[in-house]
Amino acid sequence: MRKSILLMVCLSGLAGLASWAVPARAQSGPASPPLQAAPVLPIHPAMVVDPRWQASLDAFAAADELRTPKPGGVVFVGSSSIRLWDGLETQFSQLPVIVKRGFGGSRMLDCTQHLERLVLPYKPRLVVVYAGDNDLAEGRSPEDVLASFRGFVEGVQRELPQTRIAYLSIKPSPLREALLPKMRATNALIERYSQSRPLLDFIDIYTPMLQANGRPRAELFAADALHLNEAGYALWQEVIALHLHLAETGAAAAAATTAP
Repeated sequence: MRKSILLMVCLSGLAGLASWAVPARAQSGPASPPLQAAPVLPIHPAMVVDPRWQASLDAFAAADELRTPKPGGVVFVGSSSIRLWDGLETQFSQLPVIVKRGFGGSRMLDCTQHLERLVLPYKPRLVVVYAGDNDLAEGRSPEDVLASFRGFVEGVQRELPQTRIAYLSIKPSPLREALLPKMRATNALIERYSQSRPLLDFIDIYTPMLQANGRPRAELFAADALHLNEAGYALWQEVIALHLHLAETGAAAAAATTAP
């Protein structure tokens, strides 16, 4: 009996010693979970430049250093259909200042991500954007293109609330004829979206570039069946100029009716 009591006292003493050796916070409740690394904060898209576009963006910055465009002009931004448009800066007499910011191979996604370098510094009164063609070719859906365009519009209107935006519909090229259904779907989504927002226009260059049978007009394209030739750009200039004229006329009429 005395041995049993002595054994219990010894065990109790050892337990008390062990309890004293463990930090107090470990005695209450279950063991704390191991520390986890702090979450990585998302990087703003404008802070990251895809290596494919670095040379183009650097060239734009260098051109701006040599001659800074005056604010209040028109920025044409988008993919190679804008970049390859020779003489664009002088083809619209009603637009005194035109800034061409096309970079080949780019997507609507890229135009949105680099908005702070492609559009915002120029404080334009109008932005004409052509992009989305390459998005579809890389497997993105019409809804993806619309989402990227929405981001573009919201970014411009947040910083430049008086700037108008005109979206050039995706062109129907012979090389990408298999994508025509997705092109039509994308154009329809963006046209519908454009009708729901102020200062937002949709310019249909898809329809006049089709034959009567619904296939692309090959005579408007270069030998690669993807990019425009001189006749193709002449058609674009005509359609865009008519839209700009109607927009200016409509704006003037609206101003006249609201004047006191």
